[in-house]
Amino acid sequence: MRKVNNPIIALLLLAFALASFASGEKRLVHLFMAGDSTMANKDVYRNVTDSVTGEISPEFFPERGWGMLLPEFFTDQIVIENYARNGRSTRSFIAEGLWDKLISKVQKGDYVVIQFGHNDQSVEKTERYTSPEDYRKNLIRFVDEVKAKGGNPILATPVVRRKFGNNGKIVDDVHGVYPSIVCEVAKEKKVTLVDMTELTRAWINEVGDEASKKFFMHIPKKANRNFPNGLTDNTHYVEAGARHAASLFVAGIQKQKVEGLTSLLKENNLYVSKVWVSDLGNGKYKNPILNADYSDPDVCRVGDDYYMTASSFNCIPGLPILHSKDLVNWTLLGAAIPALTPDTIFARSQHGNGVWAPSIRYHNNEVYIYYGDPDQGIFMTKTKNPAGVWEPLTLVKAGKGLIDACPFWDEDGQAYLVHAFAGSRAGIKSLLAVTRLTPDGKQAVGQSIIVYDGHDVDETIEGPKLYKRNGYYYIFAPAGGVATGWQVALRAKNIFGPYERKVVMAQGKSSINGPHQGAWVDTKTGEDWFIHFQDRFAFGRVVHLQPMQWKNDFPVIGEDKDGDGCGEPVLTYKKPNVGKTYPIATPAESDEFSSKSLSLQWQWHANSQDWWYFANPAKGTLSLYSVPVPANYKSLWDVPNLLLQKFPAQDFTATTKLTFVPSNRITGERTGLVVMGLDYALLSLENTKNGLVLSQNECLKAEKGSSETVNASANLSDNTLYLRVKVQPDANCTFSYSTDGQKYTPFGKPFTAKEGKWIGAKVGLFCSRPVKNNDGGRVEVDWFRIEK
Repeated sequence: MRKVNNPIIALLLLAFALASFASGEKRLVHLFMAGDSTMANKDVYRNVTDSVTGEISPEFFPERGWGMLLPEFFTDQIVIENYARNGRSTRSFIAEGLWDKLISKVQKGDYVVIQFGHNDQSVEKTERYTSPEDYRKNLIRFVDEVKAKGGNPILATPVVRRKFGNNGKIVDDVHGVYPSIVCEVAKEKKVTLVDMTELTRAWINEVGDEASKKFFMHIPKKANRNFPNGLTDNTHYVEAGARHAASLFVAGIQKQKVEGLTSLLKENNLYVSKVWVSDLGNGKYKNPILNADYSDPDVCRVGDDYYMTASSFNCIPGLPILHSKDLVNWTLLGAAIPALTPDTIFARSQHGNGVWAPSIRYHNNEVYIYYGDPDQGIFMTKTKNPAGVWEPLTLVKAGKGLIDACPFWDEDGQAYLVHAFAGSRAGIKSLLAVTRLTPDGKQAVGQSIIVYDGHDVDETIEGPKLYKRNGYYYIFAPAGGVATGWQVALRAKNIFGPYERKVVMAQGKSSINGPHQGAWVDTKTGEDWFIHFQDRFAFGRVVHLQPMQWKNDFPVIGEDKDGDGCGEPVLTYKKPNVGKTYPIATPAESDEFSSKSLSLQWQWHANSQDWWYFANPAKGTLSLYSVPVPANYKSLWDVPNLLLQKFPAQDFTATTKLTFVPSNRITGERTGLVVMGLDYALLSLENTKNGLVLSQNECLKAEKGSSETVNASANLSDNTLYLRVKVQPDANCTFSYSTDGQKYTPFGKPFTAKEGKWIGAKVGLFCSRPVKNNDGGRVEVDWFRIEK
């Protein structure tokens, strides 16, 4: 070490060291990556010499290793250092000194991800080839040396190559015994294993032969000057493939409960649905952007962030809060209201009541939500942090039938509220009204003034949103009914009218029925977009994103192919330009129950009690305690403690593993998997006088007070079961069960799902008992998974 002779410099260095110590600066956790080209960082540009001019210019290079995309999933509280290199095996990684460089930097608490195999098996490449015996020894060395430094090794099997057999499934005939050796070493050394071989095989099989090409280096001729003759590479990923592979690794560490890493993941950006992803990974998206029942969506922008809310009716927590950076990839942040008021009403199932068509707005550094309860009036809540706690509800304007409220703050500080009327409560509909608000937005001032009557041309106009642009006040409003309507824009120079009318989006020749009701939002780059819903009946009101332009001071939403100023919705389109590219993300669906609280996708069918569930992350289970059914019980339609989530797509399978622990003092306790709507069906495990009985039941016209009928039943000796329902695009549901999680037995008869009261069908769990007494049984749910 070189000696510092200058006393002034020495004192400065000492002062710096003492300051660092005093400030309590702590080294961030590091994650190191050791592996081959499928994991490695790649050059984004490569120099190409023009054959005519001789000029050298950088040309975009599309290849990506999945480790290159991994930082997108983590916060800045972790440092990721990727030592993976093209063409490396465990042998060459050691021989070239790469391992020594990596291990020299590892400190206590760090993580080291180790993934090799592609090159170790290359017998013809002698500088890379590693015999199975030496491969095992090298892996053990890596693990032992990481542990010796106080680090945490994570072994990963190699990702599969895209090679399909005659049966249309991936044939992984290259890696041989190497993936199994990784699994054996992980088990022997008791370290975390992420089986990327199985995860990527399942992914590519699910996508299929043709569609999976877009994730790999399949480059047409003349599309990229680095590959003038094109390229067909079934091993290496482009960005979309690398990002998805990285998300699979993240899902793997979640499943293995690597808490030191999962605690550093960005909010929910880690989850990617297996059944619907809107982001196509090529700069485009497909509609719907949310293929689930986020009815009556509204969105506001706060800087670079977009926040969405939607109707939740009787489901609790209510007013879901979703977040996006690019209007295509959305995650659930939470919910604005933990319970509906008053509890004397909403402790019971109130199908279709509660939260109707909300609006969300950013004003004075706070985010506001307004919604109408058709039986009480217009409520408001607000917060400075949409991901945090929202203020208690304020009743802004009392009145029966007041719905679909949206606030507006003008340049002069005056505040206003536009709203509609529910014919079922107010006795009239198809009218829009504006009222003044106090500047704090908490109280309506005076009477509402009707500003538009839609009875003649816009029957059932409702869901208004209020904006201002170029001196015009605009009311965006849907008309014509949920399933068959159109989008109207009204404009006026005075907020109280008179308003000019124009239809700015309709179904036209598209396949999108009833495209309307939503939000105009812009980007910081100056683009305009419109978010709306489409009614898909049993699958709910799903959310679409449409391009929007202004022509003659009226909006045109979607594509205006005939130039008449009324657009048609698009199915695919280029993503919004928000200045950056963000990772693929979707709201959570599957749940391993590894958290101390319920995951955000779950909702009860009424206000809940604290004792209804126990989230036990130590065991990785969710306990649902049996709740006494209501008085005059007829069916699950009457039960408030249904724990449900939205249908996530038009084609999916929901599977759960559960263990039923009924009370030995109660006959008739039951639990199960349910598809809930105006009609419902379920797999029910019941404790009877004759022991445990599994049955497949259905209840048609549950809303009308019908009771369940039993389609099939069987006595069981095992209280641990796997229950499954397969939902198809025609809403046909087929149930099955398994005792080992491998072989599933079809059970009962097919059932056609139906929507609920103003909501789509939902799927989930319940646990009930027929009597009110001192204590009862429970069901322990190990996991709940949504897959194809």
